Amino acid sequence: RIAVLGLNPHAGDDGVLGKEEQTIIKPAMQEVQGKNLLTFGPYAADGFFGSGAWKKYDAVLSMYHDQGLVGFKSLAFGGGVNFTAGLPGVRTSPDHGTGFDIAGQGIADAGSMQQAIFAAVGIFKQRYQYDLDRANPIIRQGKAQGKGHREAADN
Repeated sequence: RIAVLGLNPHAGDDGVLGKEEQTIIKPAMQEVQGKNLLTFGPYAADGFFGSGAWKKYDAVLSMYHDQGLVGFKSLAFGGGVNFTAGLPGVRTSPDHGTGFDIAGQGIADAGSMQQAIFAAVGIFKQRYQYDLDRANPIIRQGKAQGKGHREAADN
């Protein structure tokens, strides 16, 4: 269950404060719902976290970085992992900033950074397995045996 936050203030207020929710976000949500993805919203970001609505979902998709991270950091600071979707590579980050103000002092808590690394490895493995499961059977067999695409096709 994925909660989708709106782009505009108050999720556009039915087009009064912006039409992107109606013209872009809702149609995109309907398209993925047809592929059995459970998406809900778009929700007004300003009240979503404070109302506790986030508790009903497995993930929250925000439209831009700070929109999602304000609520996320308020709720999970020190133990959360931020994942940026839609990139060709895997990008995770700890739920805190860079920590330049405490760098080199030996006081930083590495827990969230470690969780971000573990999450990145897990996401990478899932993407690899997804691709492997959908690959050409000959190529799939070669990958399973540790061979490259060309080598697998030649065998």
